[in-house]
Amino acid sequence: MGDVLSTHLDDARRQHIAEKTGKILAEFLRFYEDQYGVALFNSMRHEVEGTGLPQAQLLWRKVPLDERVIFSGNLFQYQEDNKKWRNRFSLVPHNYGLVLYENKAAYERQISPRAVINSAGYKILTSVDQYLELVGNSLPGITAKSGTTPILKCPTQFPLILWHPYARHYYFCLMTETEQYKWQAVLQDCIRHCNNGIPENSKVEGPAFTDAIRMYRQSKEQYGTWEMLCGNEVQILSNLVMEELGPELKAELTPRLKGKPQERQRQWIQISDAVYRMVYEQAQARFEAVLSKLQLGRPVMEAVIRTDMDQIITSKEHLASKIRAFILPKAEVCVRNHVQPYIPSILEALMVPTSQGFTEVRDIFFKEVTDMNLNVINEGGIDKLGEYMEKLSQLAFHPLKMQSCYEKMEPLRLDGLQQRFDVSSTSVFKQRAQIHMREQMDNAVYTFETLLHQELGKGPTKEELCKSIQRILERVLKKYDYDSSSVRKRFFREALLQITIPFLLKKLAPTCKSELPRFQELIFEDFARFILVENTYEEVVLQTVMKDILQAVKEAAVQRKHNLYRDSMVMHNSDPNLHLLAEGAPIDWGEEYSGDSGGGGDSSSPRTPEAVTPPEKRWRAKQVVSMVQDEEAGLPLEASAELELPSPASPDSVTELCGLLAQDPQAESSLPNGAPALESPQPEAVVQETPSPTSTIQHLPPGKSSDLEPPKPSDQETGEQVSSPGGHPPLHTTTEDHAGVQTEF
Repeated sequence: MGDVLSTHLDDARRQHIAEKTGKILAEFLRFYEDQYGVALFNSMRHEVEGTGLPQAQLLWRKVPLDERVIFSGNLFQYQEDNKKWRNRFSLVPHNYGLVLYENKAAYERQISPRAVINSAGYKILTSVDQYLELVGNSLPGITAKSGTTPILKCPTQFPLILWHPYARHYYFCLMTETEQYKWQAVLQDCIRHCNNGIPENSKVEGPAFTDAIRMYRQSKEQYGTWEMLCGNEVQILSNLVMEELGPELKAELTPRLKGKPQERQRQWIQISDAVYRMVYEQAQARFEAVLSKLQLGRPVMEAVIRTDMDQIITSKEHLASKIRAFILPKAEVCVRNHVQPYIPSILEALMVPTSQGFTEVRDIFFKEVTDMNLNVINEGGIDKLGEYMEKLSQLAFHPLKMQSCYEKMEPLRLDGLQQRFDVSSTSVFKQRAQIHMREQMDNAVYTFETLLHQELGKGPTKEELCKSIQRILERVLKKYDYDSSSVRKRFFREALLQITIPFLLKKLAPTCKSELPRFQELIFEDFARFILVENTYEEVVLQTVMKDILQAVKEAAVQRKHNLYRDSMVMHNSDPNLHLLAEGAPIDWGEEYSGDSGGGGDSSSPRTPEAVTPPEKRWRAKQVVSMVQDEEAGLPLEASAELELPSPASPDSVTELCGLLAQDPQAESSLPNGAPALESPQPEAVVQETPSPTSTIQHLPPGKSSDLEPPKPSDQETGEQVSSPGGHPPLHTTTEDHAGVQTEF
């Protein structure tokens, strides 16, 4: 790899890449600085005017996954340096960064992980053929001949490949289809979370950044949705640079790559990853410097806005009226002829899978609570309530139980409309709807928890408790129906705008955009940081189509399509004291209502301070779902001189080898890339959806306090660390973005 990079990325080319990256960043950051003042003004105006969404009926928890591990188990990972497959202990902490350890023993001894992967921008592939097709498309003209050895071979039939258009790829495989399905659901959850890397509570920096991205791309005549708007700001900015820089490098370097087609493909993947890292480092430094400068100047801007708020609003409205008079006739014709006829079709295409997904959320919530209630009656009684509620509290973050909800969005298609409206992919709408589903599920669960916790304070009998659970469930479902209707209507409106507005801007650009500079003279110089002609123009265009979108969604609600409520259906203060309950400390069901407190009394009552778990046990991490398998199970083997393990002497030796590996926690199974699998049956992994109390997979390393943070990767992380002299783990410089999402390329 070093030879490839030194050959094709010499000092002169690296300097050229840095200069090109610098120019792109400088141009974008000018847009960002402009948008920052506009976003700050909009945020402060929103606070003053108080225009907001209807009050939600469900509560939301402030720290959804404190001290939780989402998933853990073993994956076989392909090592590109030695072309072998190795068994890695892998876990997904609450911030959804996939952490890979040498083995479970390394994790328990707190040895630094091999890699921490931020999966923003990645796609999960479940077949090698899918991967080879994408790799082949990335280098047109370089196609491996039929019958030749491909760039990657998987020794089992159940691969999982993380593919990125610019960064390095990760290759995993599993022993069974069940494991593959579960890990696919978990990794898709990681991608969904990491793609949503800009925090929604960022009322200034977030909108300024996304608006700057849109304005920059529109200045390059690129309208429509952008599939690589994934991750935190620096990741998105790196994708923006690579979108422009990548084709140039590919055209320049592809003819110079040597070797067979698959070797040239491998070389390009290495080169692209190295360039992406260079771009990321440069983008991070430049973006953080500009952001710091803007934040330092923010108090001065806020003072001006507070003093001159009314004058700024008046000036903006005057500008908007002039722009509206200029573009309204053209915009209305464009909307009437090219947008309005298609709004019902787009809305229906969005409503069907989205509403099915939210219905599935409701059904799963109802089933889980009903099953818990039956268990309280028939099996565990009140003694087991803490255990049942501990599991229920994490329902929204259980990738496997939520998978059926998420899958409802997969059929989303905009047949015949995607090309017309320049929608490159529907994935942005799918993931947004899936995030809403998870949020609404957690809100429903948390509201149920809060109401049940209040009820338990009355000391009910088992029979009274079961009736209370049923009554609370019905109350929460009514609240869920109202909130889910509001969330879906908002999602439909936003999606319709996201599809139609870029189309309208592109249609109007030839006749309108060149005339916009003349409106600049209408803005007072003192207010130029808070009012931009381009933004005001887009707001006017939005208003021309907004009434049609609102009408379409309103008609769908009036017809009670997909269980949407009419806008006139407003629930005011149905539970006026409910939100006060959420202000208390988070409920720890495992500690407050554990059935093994040893006191012999009514275990449904909160435990006394003497019964609370000792501090030394607080390091145990609660795990949402766990996959448990033979820690050192090997892949199917065939006798080969390349193996680092003893050659099997008989068809049964695979099982024997697994037993030997299990005896030595430091042993590691390895396999050359593509070694064929034996036909002899393999021992299946044991799958455990809920962790047993004694399983070491669900615990953080002993001796750590409850505030132990998951591993954070360095921006320089390569994914494979070299042991330091003396047997100590290497020092691991770490960074974490403001959203708490880990970054590794």
